[in-house]
Amino acid sequence: MRQPPAPKRVGRVRLPRRGAALSIVCSAALVLGSTVFAASQFTTQLADDFDTNREVVETGINQETAAFDDGEMNILVLGSDAREDEESEEQRSDTMMLVHVPESREEMYVMSIMRDLWVEIPDVGMSKINSAQTYGGYPLTIKTIEGLTGAEIDHMVVIDFDGFRDLTTALGGVEIDNDMAFSAGQVNPSYYPEGKIRLEGTDALRFVRERKAFIDGDYQRVKNQQKFLTGIATGVLDSATLTNPTKISGMVSAFTPYLTVDESLDAETLVNYGLSMNKLRPSAITSFTIPNTGTGTTPGGASVVWPDEESLIEMRTAMDEGTMAEFVEELEARLEQERTEGTGAPTEEAPLEEAPVTPEDTVL
Repeated sequence: MRQPPAPKRVGRVRLPRRGAALSIVCSAALVLGSTVFAASQFTTQLADDFDTNREVVETGINQETAAFDDGEMNILVLGSDAREDEESEEQRSDTMMLVHVPESREEMYVMSIMRDLWVEIPDVGMSKINSAQTYGGYPLTIKTIEGLTGAEIDHMVVIDFDGFRDLTTALGGVEIDNDMAFSAGQVNPSYYPEGKIRLEGTDALRFVRERKAFIDGDYQRVKNQQKFLTGIATGVLDSATLTNPTKISGMVSAFTPYLTVDESLDAETLVNYGLSMNKLRPSAITSFTIPNTGTGTTPGGASVVWPDEESLIEMRTAMDEGTMAEFVEELEARLEQERTEGTGAPTEEAPLEEAPVTPEDTVL
């Protein structure tokens, strides 16, 4: 089926940002796991704490292929905030990122997936990508993202944002460069001025959750989450942190209880990954959003983000052939041209047969 005329874009399509993906090292527990464990003199105790306090869930990931090896690596990172508090349900954050590390382990690509991306959910139909969790839990979420990206996922990490809140306190705050001033929170709201700010505790949690304060909503929230995680990674990687056993122990204790992982992702695996990526440098890390053509409405009335099918095909090919650097460079140039000219790639029609409606307060 062909689609109605392409919907008008809302806000801006974010360009790939090189270096920002250092954030994912932390969010995937590759900093708290790999870097901290591998660099610390107290690896055994930290590893015991990690393996004892993490929550393990069934994911359907092939345990044989997920075992540590020297091939390429794909880790799905889901960020959630499912606690009940003062904030409205619409403000709850759910973040989806796919971390792709080529076989050389000298590059890293972090792909943010918009939660309202309109995709095919296996055995369900067309729906927003984050509804896969409601229909079939983590196994269906993984299967859906594998179908979207063409990547075989080796591991999954789910991080409750409460963990980030407590981690910022353990770090003594996280410094970021805020793009624009805004407020967040319905009760005793937090204010975030433009420029360099230091985040800690509830203020940090609100910063990564807020979207209603921005014209482009989730696009800006994704960017803020990347900035926040980059700030955490910077704090964790600081030499003053890595040489401070008390601080390291405090971070692991604060973070691990909020971590859910697949069956095979333990401390030993994290250490092995960290050691295998010892040549990875920030300049070789790239962060970008899964290609999309903007926002619109399905025939059934759902507000969604349209995937850029043509670019997704190119991305799958690039991952298979080890040419992600070239793909990202071309994508960046194309998006910049579209932004300058005010044009966008044509989108395909959303199928008229949509998946059943899911609860509005569903989060990953």
